[in-house]
Amino acid sequence: MITIPKPFYDEMLSHAHEEYPNECCGLLAGRGNNVSRVYRMTNTHHSPVSYFMDPKEQFSVFREMREEGNDLIAIFHSHPNTQAYPSNTDVGLAYYPDALYIIISLQGGDPVVNAYRIIDATITPEEFSVQ
Repeated sequence: MITIPKPFYDEMLSHAHEEYPNECCGLLAGRGNNVSRVYRMTNTHHSPVSYFMDPKEQFSVFREMREEGNDLIAIFHSHPNTQAYPSNTDVGLAYYPDALYIIISLQGGDPVVNAYRIIDATITPEEFSVQ
């Protein structure tokens, strides 16, 4: 189970609200199961139903993670108008089997945040803690 510090959790929620009505996206980095960095990424789709991280940003962030000795722990994005469950598109783009996929739903007002492992198109709910 990964641990997300409360300020980083709040940062993900803020990013989701700021990008509404479009999806937001970002990365969580750290060591082991402890998140030590949140990266807001640009959704180049600027869409309420899909996201695609800016490749140049992503390359730069991955280089920075390596330089700092961090690993990719999770990929997060929002679903502005649907539940916090991976869509078929999310499953098809799940290229990082070691990463947790965190989805923030803004449907209905109050955010709902769920996490999953997606490996070979199999979706498995995962727990996480906020501290």
